[in-house]
Amino acid sequence: MHPRTRTTNRVRRALLAALLAAAAASASAQAPDAAAAATPPVSPPPLKDLFDAAWSRQPEARALQARRDAVQARRRAADAWTPEPPAFEARHQTDRLTRNDGARELEVGMAVPLWLPGERQGSAALADAEAVAAESRAGAARLRVAAAVRDAWWAWQRAGVELELARGQLDSARRIAADVARRAQAGDMARADQHQAEGAAAAAEAAVALAEASLAAAHRQIEVLSGIAPPRPATAPASEPEPTGTDSAVHPVLAELQDRWDVAERAAALAATQSRAHPELTLATTRDRGASGERYGQTVTLALRIPFGDGPRHDGRVASARADALEAQAQLELDRMRLQAERDAARARVGAARTQRAAAERRAALARETRGFFEKSFRLGETDLPTRLRIEAEAAEAERQAARSRIELAAAVSAWRQALGLLPQ
Repeated sequence: MHPRTRTTNRVRRALLAALLAAAAASASAQAPDAAAAATPPVSPPPLKDLFDAAWSRQPEARALQARRDAVQARRRAADAWTPEPPAFEARHQTDRLTRNDGARELEVGMAVPLWLPGERQGSAALADAEAVAAESRAGAARLRVAAAVRDAWWAWQRAGVELELARGQLDSARRIAADVARRAQAGDMARADQHQAEGAAAAAEAAVALAEASLAAAHRQIEVLSGIAPPRPATAPASEPEPTGTDSAVHPVLAELQDRWDVAERAAALAATQSRAHPELTLATTRDRGASGERYGQTVTLALRIPFGDGPRHDGRVASARADALEAQAQLELDRMRLQAERDAARARVGAARTQRAAAERRAALARETRGFFEKSFRLGETDLPTRLRIEAEAAEAERQAARSRIELAAAVSAWRQALGLLPQ
């Protein structure tokens, strides 16, 4: 065989081995990517699940059943026959330590407290009002927890969007820097252009680090509130449904204040009936003798004890209860106007956010198209690097504004539901 032929065959075998090695390396590099692509992304729990978990950790939720038991006990006390338990009385009298003539006296009786006129009905009405107030208080507490969870949720979503956009901008900056480096090595561009492109990539890396720190802080806030460490969502989260005309229930804050007012009013009415201590009905029997050798006699005693009025002390209790009622009524009126203003403002913010989203998406579409034009002209050498970097920055900012506008619209709808007193769904 000719030496040149042997050399050609060796070269072909070497090239074939190199191609096979490259193919194997490419397959092994793509295998993890394919496995990662085949693995479905883990979706975070819905907002409602995070709210339920956060509410279960609150002190109000843990004490709610105990408060219900206390109210039920007060209602059973109002249904009792007496305002206080009866008392047993016993008395023994003798002259053994003095004259010792054999005088003896033994008295045994029962003292029963009596309700004041109207006190029993007032106590029952107060217990019923307290039962309703306990539930409305829990409802207002749930709404406050919902506000905290919603704020943390949308801060987390904003941070996630910022991180995704920062990573996209970093990838674009690295591609531009690699292209500029290649062209600088070929002598088509100056080293100053390469430094400028690499500086833009470094700035993008810093932005990614800042976005990761913000996301970690927002994620930690979610975990502290709910006790759940949710993963990053694979896609943008679904927003809460917009309120409809049927969502017209009483606001939990107003319900709490209304029930507090009712409790104060009934407490004032009960205090007005409790103008004195409880009367007492006593039934007793007495067995006695005057001296030794005499027969024991037995008598029955029926007594009624009626205390005098408390006077200034009673007036002070009534005035204090009425002051609490007036304060609750005034607070109810103020909060009613405040909540109405918040509802109107939240509805206006939803309309403004919807307009901003449409404008931001239109701007992002135009910026993407413009970036495509300048990217092609930059590859052809018709556009300088500063113009290319400026167009890239404008396109990235437009994408950021579009993503933010979508999150802000969803957050505005959530805030509208919060202003209406609706819990997360």
